[in-house]
Amino acid sequence: MTTAEEFKAKGNAALQANKLSEAIEHYTSAINLDGSNHVYYSNRSAAYLKKGEANNAMKDAESCIGLNPGFAKGYSRKGAALHALKRYNDSIAVYEEGLKAFPEDKGLKSGLAEVKRDRDAPPPRANPMGSLFGPDLMAKIAMDPKTRGHLKDEDFVSKIQLLQRDPNQLQNMMGDPRIMDVFQMILGGAGMGFGGDQDEEEKSNTSAAAPPAPPAPPAAAKTEQASPMEVEEPEEDVSDMTPEEIKIQDDKKASVVAKTRGNELYKKKDFEGAIAAYDEAIALDGTNMTFLSNKAAVYFTQKMYDECIEACNAAVEVGKENYAPFEDRAKALTRCGKAYHKKGDTAQAIATLKSAQLEHFDKATQRLLKNMELEKKKADAIAYQSDELAEEAKQRGNDHFRNKKWGDAVLEYEDAVKRAPKNAAIRNNLSAALCKVMDFNGAKRAIEVALDLDPKYTKAWARKGDIEVLMKENHKAMDSYKKGLAIDPNNAACKEGLRKVANMVNMGSANMTEEERKERAEHGMADPEIQGILSDPVIRQILQDFNDNPDSAQAAMRNPTVRAKIEKLIAAGVLQTA
Repeated sequence: MTTAEEFKAKGNAALQANKLSEAIEHYTSAINLDGSNHVYYSNRSAAYLKKGEANNAMKDAESCIGLNPGFAKGYSRKGAALHALKRYNDSIAVYEEGLKAFPEDKGLKSGLAEVKRDRDAPPPRANPMGSLFGPDLMAKIAMDPKTRGHLKDEDFVSKIQLLQRDPNQLQNMMGDPRIMDVFQMILGGAGMGFGGDQDEEEKSNTSAAAPPAPPAPPAAAKTEQASPMEVEEPEEDVSDMTPEEIKIQDDKKASVVAKTRGNELYKKKDFEGAIAAYDEAIALDGTNMTFLSNKAAVYFTQKMYDECIEACNAAVEVGKENYAPFEDRAKALTRCGKAYHKKGDTAQAIATLKSAQLEHFDKATQRLLKNMELEKKKADAIAYQSDELAEEAKQRGNDHFRNKKWGDAVLEYEDAVKRAPKNAAIRNNLSAALCKVMDFNGAKRAIEVALDLDPKYTKAWARKGDIEVLMKENHKAMDSYKKGLAIDPNNAACKEGLRKVANMVNMGSANMTEEERKERAEHGMADPEIQGILSDPVIRQILQDFNDNPDSAQAAMRNPTVRAKIEKLIAAGVLQTA
């Protein structure tokens, strides 16, 4: 399975080769595997910026800073993204914020100098294509039934803004069908009263064919000076609406104004004012769950988690009743889950996040859910621990073992291990029970953990040697018995085990058939330790000397290290003796 670091390396290679989409894909895979690594977001931000997707670059830069505020490049990424969006003052603020923490960072210094230079530079010369993407373009898009829906997409809006700043970017965006819709609308605009300046001949022909267009309303003049995002809503026909319907419509418009005011107050950290503004919006339009969700966000920031949970649940109910988008309902449930987690109710937080994923699956929420599940698993394991209850389970396991109820003994010992995970004696008992049910691999794992907990546990070394004999790993068994005897030279179990395994090594091959010897040798060769010994050029030379130069081989055997390795090859059955 490919690791997150491997995906990052692939992304770096693709970025250097200018394969930007491929780089973004690899960095995204790395983030999906490890969403806590700020470097992955920083690299993807660089790829997005190079591809021209400055909004996505800024979001990743913000994620990078959020994960590690002590990473200087995160501020450089965000400053560069804002620079690309022509948000010069915001970009300067980010660079200056970074320089407060990292006053000597060259990247931040150069980035700040570049954005100040561009901000203070004289305006660029007019582009011939500029007339197609004038300041009233947003209004045209909003009034066209085919294109007005695109304004809900931030990516589309940012592309239009980029075209207004640099019409030469059009050729890079022709693959986007939404941009094609806008381009076709502009080209056909002359017949709809949206055309640009015409020469005198065209004007005379047009006037002859059609009545003159009515003068533009005063608002049109203001549009030329307004920001491209300030799109004036087209006037609606209310002649067929009842007074109640008109009031509902007016209230909805007023509620949006109240919500916007609440958002501004929230940014200024005027939380009480924001709550009041959102309450006003809710009173005007009780069918919009967004107002309740925003109110919940304020409560969450204030660490008023009970109120946050209540507001989130209310938002979800309103959303269900009024068929709000699944994504909005999922966001409210995710915030609710985070509030439960902050309260320490991890179980309810997990349940709530699972509900959010059923509404709308989100990778970030899935990562949060997995982290909470892991946290709960660890907390449950710690809460389950009890030395007293572990001893009771161990005694029950001992009773089953004496009664030869091996399966029941294993279950009780496993429960005792969970109760006291650092008790080496319980793991030794578990290992013995697993041997009885012929699970030698499991028995070996249990005894190895026991030895990790207590390396001087002689009884465990004897048990490990016994298991390795059963697994036909005589060379390892000899090592285990010797380690036990190094701790307690008088240990009877280790002495007897070493004697038996030595007899097996010395006499066993004489009683084996050729096929059995071959099987034993193959089993030994599968051991990485044996493979390491055989790959040692010194050992290989000594083995050759046993045939060609026995005196030299015997001299080498006086070296304790060499002798131990040769004996290990003999014990493993790889090296046969006469």
